[in-house]
Amino acid sequence: MKKLILAAVLATLAASASARDDVGKYSVSQLLESSKAKEVLLDIPLYFATQKHKAVAKKYGEVSTNKKTNAFMKSDTEACEWVMLSALKALQERAVREGMDAVVNIESNYKNRHFASETEFECGVGSVMVGVALKGTLVKFK
Repeated sequence: MKKLILAAVLATLAASASARDDVGKYSVSQLLESSKAKEVLLDIPLYFATQKHKAVAKKYGEVSTNKKTNAFMKSDTEACEWVMLSALKALQERAVREGMDAVVNIESNYKNRHFASETEFECGVGSVMVGVALKGTLVKFK
């Protein structure tokens, strides 16, 4: 009987863990102004969607990143901000590797769904995991 109850509980947990698949929008400025961002991000400028930036001398091209983290014991906002920082840092690290100055035209691309905004990013939230997918263009300024 105990095995049957345990199996039922595990089946219920598994069903609920895979059932949630939300996409939320979160503030870019709130994240970038946070102390976490100041600790984690590199000194490579980030420009979202159509934000104005310096004149471009050279384009490396478009790159993408897809980061995930666990959502265990975290609010949706906390988990999404953490994974977004991870994704942004990955774009910055790629810019450094390629000898570029900045990342421009950053857009959310969660599950290949295009979302461009100067003020918000998208984050996929499940019961167990959260994820952020971004694409941006690496550039060298004049």
